[in-house]
Amino acid sequence: MILFGRLLREIIDTIDRFGLKSRHMKKHKKDVNRFYKWLSKQNFYSELADGFKKRINNYKKELFLFLDYDNVPWNNNNAEYAVKHLAEYKRFVRGPITKRGLESHLVLLSVYQTCKNKGINFLDFLLSKERDIDKFNMKH
Repeated sequence: MILFGRLLREIIDTIDRFGLKSRHMKKHKKDVNRFYKWLSKQNFYSELADGFKKRINNYKKELFLFLDYDNVPWNNNNAEYAVKHLAEYKRFVRGPITKRGLESHLVLLSVYQTCKNKGINFLDFLLSKERDIDKFNMKH
């Protein structure tokens, strides 16, 4: 899959030069389409290569979605992490998910993530009743 690696390197070079701006990223859409056309014609003989082909095809819509929008990370770790927490939330909620409940969960998740990134104990922050994480951090 040398073409895939080359395609990613070119996209990352564009990101390094211009940032995550869709007006610069869209130029790679032709290359992405050419890559998928090439991939569809390939017959791989190893299970590993065939597995990668199937996985890349399964995520075709999502894999290069960042080319269409400003400031969407190409490596998508943030989105995967957020979706993981939302899936866990959905699993533990009994009954329908309400807009208000989801919004409250997302606020708490945001506060939790900020605490984690700043090395602050989430429970200590909540119990302090402080509303500003940076003020709390300066006091402790």
